[in-house]
Amino acid sequence: TPVGLQVFKYRKFALADGFTLPNTLVGRTSQPNQVEFGFTEVEGATRDYALDDPIPVADMENAPQGYDPVARATENITDLIALDREVRVAAAVFNANNYAVANKVQLAGNDQWNEYAQSASDPIADIMTALDSMIMRANVMVLGNAVASALRMHPRIIKAYNGTLGDTGIVPMEFIRQLFELEAIFVGQGWINTAKKGQTPVLTRVWGNHCSLLYRDSLAGVNDRVTYGVTAQWGDRVAGSIEDRDIGMRGGQRVRVGESVAEVICANDLGYFIQDAI
Repeated sequence: TPVGLQVFKYRKFALADGFTLPNTLVGRTSQPNQVEFGFTEVEGATRDYALDDPIPVADMENAPQGYDPVARATENITDLIALDREVRVAAAVFNANNYAVANKVQLAGNDQWNEYAQSASDPIADIMTALDSMIMRANVMVLGNAVASALRMHPRIIKAYNGTLGDTGIVPMEFIRQLFELEAIFVGQGWINTAKKGQTPVLTRVWGNHCSLLYRDSLAGVNDRVTYGVTAQWGDRVAGSIEDRDIGMRGGQRVRVGESVAEVICANDLGYFIQDAI
């Protein structure tokens, strides 16, 4: 969602205003009752996220035919900027503090979706309970990769897919989307290295073992319409290179990619968090 200035304001609307019904009856010569929709204006600010990659002239002059070191550096930096943004979004979406008190549940033991013995867990009931309790029904589901796999192989889901005939196999994700009448299901498959620089890489999933159900309005901005959250973006993403004479003996090109964004939770009532789904 674009914002006009780096420091911006966004609105958190009053929940009660949309559900408190005033007297709408009007007398023949009377004036209709008036209503006012309240909101709280919250100040936010985008932050700059960028990386540089210095490319010596020697690298460019000795590059194999068909290989462009500057273009390759731009692609690699862009991937890291996108991964950094994904890590921040995952930390926000899979944070229980970003949901209303009544809109979260933590599973444990036999209730977790990877507990298949005697079909102790029931993800269909868990998800439908969540959807039915939301004031605006979620249209998007977000799953960690391992949670998605457990859901696709759960006996209750497979029976729903097979019409109760058989409880082993793997169910297409599209069936699960249709089963719960969602617009989209997003499966977080990213990895991040948590080891310090120079140490043996330790790769962990960006998205944890949780499930989020969100109401997303793709037309929402920071000041109109209601949606669970947005990424506010100031200006366009920056990408380019400049000459730097201090790179090596011959100088070089300093490649830079960056963006100015802020991840904002606008309405925590429009999300439901199933923590520790597996």
